[in-house]
Amino acid sequence: MRAFLVFVLVLILATAGAYLLLILPFGPSTPTLVTIAPGTSVNGIAWTLQKNGIIRNRFAFDLVARVERRTLKAGVYRFDHPAPLLDVYQRIRIGDVYTIALTIPEGYNMFDVAAAMEKAGLGSRDVFLTAEEHDTGLIRDLDPKAQTLEGYLFPDTYKVAPNMTPDQILGEMVAHFRQEAQHLGLTQNIPATVILASLVERETPVETDRPMVASVFQNRLAQNMPLDTDPSVIYAALLEKRYRGTIYASDLKAQSPYNTYTHTGLPPGPICNPGVPSLEAAMHPAQTNFLYFVSDPANPGHSRFAATLQEHEKNVAAYRKAQPAQQPGDGR
Repeated sequence: MRAFLVFVLVLILATAGAYLLLILPFGPSTPTLVTIAPGTSVNGIAWTLQKNGIIRNRFAFDLVARVERRTLKAGVYRFDHPAPLLDVYQRIRIGDVYTIALTIPEGYNMFDVAAAMEKAGLGSRDVFLTAEEHDTGLIRDLDPKAQTLEGYLFPDTYKVAPNMTPDQILGEMVAHFRQEAQHLGLTQNIPATVILASLVERETPVETDRPMVASVFQNRLAQNMPLDTDPSVIYAALLEKRYRGTIYASDLKAQSPYNTYTHTGLPPGPICNPGVPSLEAAMHPAQTNFLYFVSDPANPGHSRFAATLQEHEKNVAAYRKAQPAQQPGDGR
């Protein structure tokens, strides 16, 4: 009888101990990030979790892992409330890692991208901008003359680990560009196509107008006419840190190679990061004789196209009449 009572007592204590170590919630009540490096042993993972206050006892975690005999995933994990040790183990077994959503819309330039990364809490805008200006080795085979990564940071929403470096994040964005370029069949004249696509991207938000805009630029290039596109003037001002929120007469006369009012041909590089529709428009412009376009006041977002200067001037007059104040560079 005494032996039985001892057995029952031991069983109760073992059950209580198992409940305490495996089931009773434990952990931080405020967000805590824990990094598990690739190749970390089970013992190392257990020790890291205990050290950071995620679990009560590392030996209990080690025991569960050895019984389960499952591969545990490396990565950054976020714990923000007490949880049973078994739940912690399952999260690491399935790789429920913590990521930050980084959204880069179509048409963002490298300044916008750097600002978005800072806003997402991934680091300093200036640090990312420096990386965008210096990591050109990532695209050397695509654009040997590239001075920055502008144009090749593909717009999308990325899931970024909080411990990723700027180089790693930018590398993922460039890799995404490569995937999309391959899917589109973009294998020749890549720099010129991306530059043209970036101009199209910033000139119109309307997807159906983009092949038409691309045709205007192609026709003007064929006739050695300046492209006269305002977004390139803005980009020139951004590069020289003199953009004041609008285009002034002095901006239109600036000698920057990105100023398509004072220089013929394409600018020396992209002015933003275009998405698929703009890349497609640059690869396959509409077949037209249009040389001009201006915003259509009767159809917001769209453009009116013209083949002759006389027709274009009528379109510009209609645009100006509908505006409260004339805007510089109001048509091509």
